[in-house]
Amino acid sequence: MEKTRYAHYNINYHLVWIPKYRRKVLVGQIKADLEIAIHEIAEKLGAKIVSLEVQPDHIHLFVSAPPRYSPANLINAFKGATSHRLRNKYLHLKSLPSMWTKTYYVGTAGNVSAEVIKRYIEECQS
Repeated sequence: MEKTRYAHYNINYHLVWIPKYRRKVLVGQIKADLEIAIHEIAEKLGAKIVSLEVQPDHIHLFVSAPPRYSPANLINAFKGATSHRLRNKYLHLKSLPSMWTKTYYVGTAGNVSAEVIKRYIEECQS
């Protein structure tokens, strides 16, 4: 259980999003920089990353976040900041109309199924 000044919570989200046209661009140094950026964004939001798996063409993020953030707020924060950072550093990514598609997946999980989802994310190797 996590807590803020005013709330105790156990809110876990499984977020998945993909690059535009499902291009396999999340490799090498781009992947490493993306992972660093996601961890920095989570810290800034006060969220805790339970598990993170970056595949060449998609990202699985299992995160515990304070109740002040809706799933849409979270995904927009992660997608917006990582897009800006990666496209400024890697100019060839600017050839894509946008870094990420507009769509995403979000699922919620309580304490019991959190471990199952964490295991699934860790085993999700393409």
